[in-house]
Amino acid sequence: MTKSWDKSRLPSRHVTEGPGRAPHRSYYYAMGLSEEQIHRPLVGVATCWNEAAPCNIALSRQAQSAKRGVDAAGGTPREFTTITVTDGIAMGHQGMKSSLVSRDAIADTVELTMRGHSYDALVGLAGCDKSLPGMMMAMLRLNVPAVFMYGGSILPGKFKGRDVTVVDVFEAVGQHAAGNMSDEDLFELECAACPSAGACGGQFTANTMATISEAIGLALPGSAGAPAPYEERDRFAEESGRAVMALLERNLRPRDIVTMRALENAAVVVGATGGSTNAALHLPAIAHEIGLRFTMEDVAAIMRRTPYIADLKPGGKYVALDVHRVGGIPVILRALLDGGLLHGDCMTVSGRTLAENLEGVVVPRDQDVIYTVAEPLSPTGGVVGLRGNLAPDGAIVKVAGLKHRRFEGTALCFDCEEDAFAAVQARAYKEGDVIVIRYEGPKGGPGMREMLSTTGAIYGQGLGEKVALITDGRFSGGTRGFCIGHVGPEAAEGGPIALLRDGDRIAIDADAGSITVELADDELARRRAAWTPRRTDYNSGAIWKFAQLVGPAHLGAVTHPGGAAETHVYADI
Repeated sequence: MTKSWDKSRLPSRHVTEGPGRAPHRSYYYAMGLSEEQIHRPLVGVATCWNEAAPCNIALSRQAQSAKRGVDAAGGTPREFTTITVTDGIAMGHQGMKSSLVSRDAIADTVELTMRGHSYDALVGLAGCDKSLPGMMMAMLRLNVPAVFMYGGSILPGKFKGRDVTVVDVFEAVGQHAAGNMSDEDLFELECAACPSAGACGGQFTANTMATISEAIGLALPGSAGAPAPYEERDRFAEESGRAVMALLERNLRPRDIVTMRALENAAVVVGATGGSTNAALHLPAIAHEIGLRFTMEDVAAIMRRTPYIADLKPGGKYVALDVHRVGGIPVILRALLDGGLLHGDCMTVSGRTLAENLEGVVVPRDQDVIYTVAEPLSPTGGVVGLRGNLAPDGAIVKVAGLKHRRFEGTALCFDCEEDAFAAVQARAYKEGDVIVIRYEGPKGGPGMREMLSTTGAIYGQGLGEKVALITDGRFSGGTRGFCIGHVGPEAAEGGPIALLRDGDRIAIDADAGSITVELADDELARRRAAWTPRRTDYNSGAIWKFAQLVGPAHLGAVTHPGGAAETHVYADI
């Protein structure tokens, strides 16, 4: 028997109920819906499906399963898509300026679609780096019952008997430039590295944010782990569709789930897994949607005190498939809960608390992918924050896998990534240099580009821990080496990074959490007085618009006032 829904408080009453909505209903009849389906709750099923990259190519299939789950539980699914910009293809050229901009565009377009059509709930499926936080941001902004689902990671490639990922290809570019890899081997590697649908396989940004989706409570337990080609993803998608209807019945909303304690849980899992530094950009942005102040410094402080327990690429040995084989993300969460590092009482979209979701989960002993808090890989988390006269608003560095956590050297300055990459390819740098890439921040880029092409080439040339790199831009979750990002204030705002000159002495200490340049305050003041702002070539269009609105990286590089300024929430219209 079909449940009869009281739509008097649901957004879709504005398009389906009463004589005045006859024109609106005629559109639904035109699409083949029955009278019964029209008067059910309308559930948006949003995906970032496209043919841009393997990260997103399986999302349409999974959406069909999510729609079946919604329908079976008494809702009417309405599928729609939004954009993605895939970092692996945008990397290393001007296309990367679109990447961070796309995060906010995804949140905005999902919001507008939901608002415009008065949908009552949301299942959101995302696959590539910025689409995951963008979809979560939309869920919190709208605050209708919502379930997030990751599209799944790619399977590892095989090259000369070892597992490889796309990061190996980026590093191979450096090996090839140094004469240490043949044309034939480079071609063989590029053909083998990405053998299936799915997002990059290491604990890079996509898998970091996928891990967060379970830890923060917006995804069903276990749903983020299976690789994209696995058919069990379709089962999780159908369960996600059913789950959102249960949330709608209970009126359990995203802001009931994502609290400050849930955000703290998310930061813990990033530190514990050596996750992407981009999490320190996206978690503040997610918090901003509900009016919470959770800064990069807050995230980094939690990660600093969290033991590093998952041996994952790029700093470690394993990929997402290996985590799945030993029990998935619930095993990581179980280890952290047993170690007293998670708030187990946080609610999740399953309708149960995090601790209740983990009942019966154990950490297997016959594996070396996930360790216990009592016997971690390192007592300190994989990502730490830095502060000093070179970064008064802070900076961030991934230390997972680093042999040395202190670096001193002299600045070698570049005002864009292209110039730095060309110098690296030409070997126009030396051991002991601190390569500075500036004017790549949120405003100055504009768009805060990632630097994987440059860092990968450096590593491929064998100098990964013999030089440091600092930027007001970002790094890929696949970056490894002594690479410091999110330096703030950014160069475009006259931050100290804009005032550096070749030869300035810089000291970076990840243990002390410091980043300093050996310049007296009066010398910095003299240089600042002589500094003039730089113009970019982006003086119209979406990237220009982003530059006018975007805030600093340490607050999430957000583009609107957020939950603190709200006078209404969409769910209550």
